[in-house]
Amino acid sequence: MKLISKDFEKDGAGQLTLIPENPEDMWHAYNLVAPRDSLRSTTVRKVTTESSTGSSTSNRVRTTLTISVEDIDFDSQACMLRVKGRNIQENQYVKMGAYHTLDLELNRKFTLAKKSWDIVALDRIDMACDPAQSADVGAVVMQEGLAHICLVTPSMTLVRAKIEHGIPRKRKGFCGQHDKGLVKFYDAVMQGILRHINFDIVKCVLIGSPGFVKDQFCEYMFQQAVKQDLKILLENKSRFVQVHTSSGHKHSLKEILTDSAVTSKLADTKASGEVKALDTFYAMLSTEPDRAFYGLKQIQEANEALAIETLLISDELFRSSDVIQRRVYVDLVESVRDNGGDVKVFSSLHVSGEQLNQLTGLAAILRFPMPDIEDDDSSDSDND
Repeated sequence: MKLISKDFEKDGAGQLTLIPENPEDMWHAYNLVAPRDSLRSTTVRKVTTESSTGSSTSNRVRTTLTISVEDIDFDSQACMLRVKGRNIQENQYVKMGAYHTLDLELNRKFTLAKKSWDIVALDRIDMACDPAQSADVGAVVMQEGLAHICLVTPSMTLVRAKIEHGIPRKRKGFCGQHDKGLVKFYDAVMQGILRHINFDIVKCVLIGSPGFVKDQFCEYMFQQAVKQDLKILLENKSRFVQVHTSSGHKHSLKEILTDSAVTSKLADTKASGEVKALDTFYAMLSTEPDRAFYGLKQIQEANEALAIETLLISDELFRSSDVIQRRVYVDLVESVRDNGGDVKVFSSLHVSGEQLNQLTGLAAILRFPMPDIEDDDSSDSDND
C-alpha cells in the first residue's frame, strides 16, 4: 500500500490518501473502511443529457465522489472492495444524499477519513504501508557473481538488494584471483543479509543456487559469524534452509516457493506466531483449562485481573458496524498491551482465523490459572 498523504488532528480525527498496489492491500482496505467513515474516490456515472431538439443521449463520465460509508462488500476473487453510502459533497452528476457505490480497485487512489483513528486501524496502516512488516520469509537466490536478496509476503516478493560482482575465471595455476573474487562476493551477500533481513519478523531464510554455491556461501558466512562474533547470524542459524535453484535470477525464487519439498520444510519455520498461539491455546484447553478461555465476558474478567499473557483476536471483530462494539474490542487490545500481554490479530481469510471465529473470534492464554471464571455455556445449562 502506498501512503500518499496523511492529515491527523490532535483529537485522533483525520484522513489518509492511499493507493492499493497488490491483492493483500485490498484486504487491508477492507479492514480499514468502516461504517460512518467518509470515503472519497473516482467512479464512473451514467449521465443522460437532453439536446435542444428533445433527443437524449447517455454517456459514462468519470467523477470524484465522497460518500458516508454504510455498507462494505469484499470480493476476494475480483480483488475489489464495493463500498455503498450517501453522497456528502456537492457534485454536478450526483445529488447530495443520493446513494452510490464506490468500487475500490488496485492502483486507484482513495481518501479515507475517520472521526477517530484507533490503535488497531493505525497498526493496520503501518503493516500495509511497510510490506517488510508482513514478510516472514527471506530468500537469497544466487550463482557465482550474482545474488538477489528478497523478502516474501503472502502475496508478493520484494527484491531488497541485487548484488553483482565480477569474478575472474578459474584458470589452471591461477586460482587465487578467482577465490579472492568469490570471498568479496560472499562478503557482499552476507552484508546484504545483515542489512535487509529483520530476524524479529523473518522466520526463515532460503538460500538457493545451482551447484554448490549455496553450500560454500553458508560455510563462509557462518565461519565469518564466529570470527566476527555476529550473534544475530549465530543465534538464527537454524532459520537458514538451503535449496536448489536453476540460477541466481529472481525468477528462480518461484521454483523454490512452488516446490512441495520446500514448502513442507518451511512448515515449522514459516509458521506464523498466530498459528503457534492457536496451537498453544488448544493444548492449554486440554491440559490446563483454567488458563485458557474464549468469549468476551470471560476474557474481560481475566483482563481485569491482569491475567492475560496472549490475546487471540479475529480481525472480523473490528469490522463490526456497531461503533460501540468495535470500541470494546479496541479497548481490550490496548489494555492487554498496556499490561504487558501479547496480542495476535488473526486474518479471517486464513484457516487459523476461521478456527478462531468458531470460538467467538476471541480467546486468551492466561499467565496463571483462574478457576473462578464462569463458563457462559455451563451457567446456561445449569439454568435449563
